Amino acid sequence: MSATDWAELDDSLAGVHASETNGLGVPNGGGSQIFAFNSFDANQIGAAGRRCTIDDFVPMASGGRISGCVARLPSGANTGFSPLLFMSLSGTSVNDNAYILGLEDADPYRIVLLKGSPNDGIPDGTYLARSSTQYNMSDNLWHHIRLDVIHQGSGAVTLEAFHSDLIANPCTAPVWTAIDGLAQFVDDAVGANTGTVPLIGGYTGFACAYMQSIATRGGFDHIRIERQVP
Repeated sequence: MSATDWAELDDSLAGVHASETNGLGVPNGGGSQIFAFNSFDANQIGAAGRRCTIDDFVPMASGGRISGCVARLPSGANTGFSPLLFMSLSGTSVNDNAYILGLEDADPYRIVLLKGSPNDGIPDGTYLARSSTQYNMSDNLWHHIRLDVIHQGSGAVTLEAFHSDLIANPCTAPVWTAIDGLAQFVDDAVGANTGTVPLIGGYTGFACAYMQSIATRGGFDHIRIERQVP
């Protein structure tokens, strides 16, 4: 996907700079640049993000899949930010609700699945499910992760999360395995499991949320999106 396939989410934070960069490293198999967010305002709370603008994804009619390399890049602080992938965003704003897979705002941190707005990020301890494994900011890791959002005929939505070992497999040739602790999650038709009814269709993309932090950076590379045929 190229830069022209993305649009800024409405209500994205003005104090966050977002751009392609070659100054922060790349994941195994990546090209010469990544896309990164960097906060320049320590007083802001919210998110900045991008949504896919390709035909049939604006919005999608049903479920789909998003995968990508995501990192909590070396920053001025170890907390106060959370990079994430999202699907089924109900509108074009960072305030709208979506299914989210990303890296929680903590150190050490986990890979987290939740239902909420990119604007709220991934606070420590907020999740539908999260990985058993914790990771340290000092390890400077990239994570190749995938979220499947599968709409069922019953009206329920099945959420499945996977990762690929970036040490063993370049981002161009992932080998997807289940994430320990992140078993299949069902958002049932009446919303008993999440407190709200399932999200049907919507927008997909990536974002980085901020909680009053400066010089904190989220990185993304090799984003791939597929759609479930209605």
